[in-house]
Parts: sequence; structure tokens; C-alpha cells
Amino acid sequence: MAMASTSKVVLGSFAFGVFWVLAVFPAVPFMPVGRTAGSLLGAMLMVIFRVLSPEQAYAALDLPILGLLFGTMVVSVYLERADMFKYLGKMLSWKSMGPKDMLIRICFISALSSALFTNDTSCVVLTEFVLKIARQHNLPPHPFLLALASSANIGSSATPIGNPQNLVIAVQSKISFFHFLVGIAPAMLVGVVINAVLLLGLYWRVLTVHKDEEDNRSEVVTEEAVSSHRFLPATMSHLSPSESFELDGIPLEEVRALHIETIRSRRASRDHEANGVAPRDGAESTRNSFGSKDVASEVGSQRIEETSFSKKKKKLWKICVYLITIGMLVALLMGLNMSWSAITAALALIVLDFKDARPSLEKVSYSLLIFFCGMFITVEGFNQTGIPGKFWDLMAPYSKVNHAGGIAVLAIVILLLSNVASNVPTVLLLGARVAASAAAISAADENKAWLILAWVSTVAGNLSLLGSAANLIVCEQARRAPDFGYNLTFWSHLKFGLPSTLIVTAIGLTLIRG
Repeated sequence: MAMASTSKVVLGSFAFGVFWVLAVFPAVPFMPVGRTAGSLLGAMLMVIFRVLSPEQAYAALDLPILGLLFGTMVVSVYLERADMFKYLGKMLSWKSMGPKDMLIRICFISALSSALFTNDTSCVVLTEFVLKIARQHNLPPHPFLLALASSANIGSSATPIGNPQNLVIAVQSKISFFHFLVGIAPAMLVGVVINAVLLLGLYWRVLTVHKDEEDNRSEVVTEEAVSSHRFLPATMSHLSPSESFELDGIPLEEVRALHIETIRSRRASRDHEANGVAPRDGAESTRNSFGSKDVASEVGSQRIEETSFSKKKKKLWKICVYLITIGMLVALLMGLNMSWSAITAALALIVLDFKDARPSLEKVSYSLLIFFCGMFITVEGFNQTGIPGKFWDLMAPYSKVNHAGGIAVLAIVILLLSNVASNVPTVLLLGARVAASAAAISAADENKAWLILAWVSTVAGNLSLLGSAANLIVCEQARRAPDFGYNLTFWSHLKFGLPSTLIVTAIGLTLIRG
């Protein structure tokens, strides 16, 4: 593509620069408006500067990607309500054989859940579980948090629904869910194993803790506490008072009312005795007493029966939620339209719930959807300047995917751009160009180029703390966690992230199949 006019190049680069600064540094002092507003600002500047016309800006919005993203987020909300993530949290500590065993579990559970529910969701719901487990065993949370974030990124590379950049690649490349999974899954599995081995090697001494070395002053966390906290894919949720206080299934208010009535009866009986008024008939008094007990017993039994029915109904609802989710995955594996499969599953869950969907839909991250809208427009405007095209023209001769040297050059370019411009913009800027260059060789090489782009752009997120949203989520969740707060620093992440990213990326590239 030829370069645009000088004014369009300058103004388009400025608009993209504004977007990049606010996307990478959302709390920048001179304009702390955040990523979402920064994305919209970049899009607006592209139109105001006439780099794009309003019609071109609307055309840049990729509705299939937005639909797929929305559908998967709604499904995740209902899976959370069905306690899926609570069960995942329990698996982290179930019959644990020590710190090293827990580290390996975190790696694999994080990777698997990220492949199915996106890496961001997995990090949101599992971070505090990991912190509680580390506190329970009097261990530093640092290696466990690194295991969670890095394995979530690696695991998310295996499926089109694992992370946002894979959504973009799957829609643009039209590679089926099954072929995407088969092409990257071997690299993902080996990558998770290598990542776990590197973590064990780096933190072996820290994880080798004996009973007599534990800090007795540390607060001991019960196993119930580790598995009792509930999370949402976007925010943490807590039980409301009306949900929290029940006695054998009977709401606290009714227990109190029954208790107050009993006290009143006893007071009345004492008043009669004090006034010298004896009961007319001892047997009758006894019958009344037993009658009151029978009524109380009958009320309690009725409540227990109702609670038992409610539990069975909820259990059946959970099973249906899991079946619908499995149905969605089967539809994706069969090659049906990914966006509509996700949206259909989301609507099926809403109808199945048979209540006002607003509370559940409010938990969807609409700010992420808006961020994507602004980013689509901003990246399209930057493409119109001709700068990405010129850059790829320089790199294309050295980035052929039909030989090892070309794959290495392509991987380095993707790795650097993903950490400079972020992974999703990198995929939007390079995806079509990389695929077109590989398509000139063969159709199989075109698919391979897309999968290499998915693998490298995803694993690149492990290089630094700012490399992916999943890293930042773990860092922020850990810092804000009540009673278990921990600050994961940039340099402590880089110490592990740099070697892990280079080794995992290189070995994984040898296992990618088109």
C-alpha cells in the first residue's frame, strides 16, 4: 500500500500515538482517562483529522468479533453463578501434596480454564483463591501469582475463545475452532510444562518449606475459607445478607420470629403463675405445650422440605448450564459460526434462568466492547496512513514461514510489536499482511502463519508485566485483595517473564502445524 499524504500520515500517527499511550499507560498523569476512553479518543481523532470518513469508521467495526466476545462473556457470567469457578478453586488445594504440587496444579488449571473461559476471566476468578492458598501454607504468593498469569496466557493460545487476539485471528482467517485447537494445542501443552519447570527451578528453595520453618504468627486460613469466596468474571461478588444467614435452610428472620413467639408464650405462662392464676387443666396445658412444639416442628419440617426442593432445582439448573456450555463448545468444534454459537448459548442461558436478565447482563464488561470498537477504528486509520504497509514490505522478504530463519524473524517482529503496541493492535496491523505473504507460498502456509501469529502474540504477553491484560489483572487483584494483599512488581515479573517467554515461544514454534 502506498503512503498517504504527509498531513494524513502525521495526523494519523498522532491519533494512533494518543491511543497507544492511553492503552499502555491508562493512568498517565496528563490525561488519566483510562484505556476505554483513550480508545474512543483515538477513533474520534481519526475521523476529525479526516484520516477516515465516518462511513469508513463504521465499516471498520468488526461485528462478528464483538458478537463472539459478548457471547463468551455472558456464558462466563452464568458459569460463575453455577459455581464452576468455585469448583476450579477447590481443585487447586484438593488433596494437595505440598507447595510444588500446588504450583503445578495452578499452572495446568489456569491454562485449561483460560482456553475455555478466556485468560482474563480465569485470572479474575482465581487470583484471590491463589492468595488464600499461599497464606494457608505460609508461603510467599509471588511464584503462585506468576504461575497463574503466565500459564493463563499460554493456555489461552490454544482456542479462538481463549483471548481477544485469537478471536480476531479466528474471524479474519476463517480457521475452524477444531483446526485452530489441533494446530496450537501441542505447543500449548508443552509450553505449560516448560513454564512450570522453569518456575520450579527458579523458586525451588522458596517452595521447599518445612513445618518448623513456618511463621507461626501468620494467620492460618481454613480450607473452607479457601473455597468459599465467590467471584464474577468481571467483578468479585459477595453474598447479600438475605442469602448469607440461614439456619438449616430456614431464613434467619423466620427463626427469629419463631424464637420471639416462644419467649412470649413463656412470659405469659410466668405471669399467670405470678398472679396466682393456675392453668384450668394441667393436661390441657401440657397439650397446648406439645401443640406449640408440633406447630414449630411442622413449620421447620415444611421449611426444610422447601429448601430441599430448592436445592434440587438449583442443582438441575447448574447441570443445564454446564450442558448448554458443552453444547456451545461442540458447535464450535463442528465448525458452526462462532459468533452466533456463542450468542445462541448466551440467550439459551438467559431463557433457562427464567428471571430478569439485567443483573447478569450488568456483569458483562461493556467497557471492553467499547474499547474494541475504538481500537478497530484507530487501527484502521493507522493502516490508511501506509506506515504499517511500508514496514511489512521491508520485513516480508525475511519473514517467510516456509523455513526456520523466516519463522524466527517473524516471531521476533511479532514479539517486539506485541510488547510495544500490545498484542491485539499487532494482530490487527500485521494479520492480513502476514497471511497474504504466506498465501503466496501455499494455503497450508497461510494457516500456519495465522497460527504462528496467534501463538507468539499470546505468549509475548508473558515477557513483562505490561505485556498482557491478564498480567495486570493478577497484579491489581493481588494488590487490592482484602487481608491477602501482595504487590507483584514489574522487575520481579521480568526476572521470570523474559526467559520463560523466549524459551516457551521458541520450543512452541517447532510444534505449530498449519
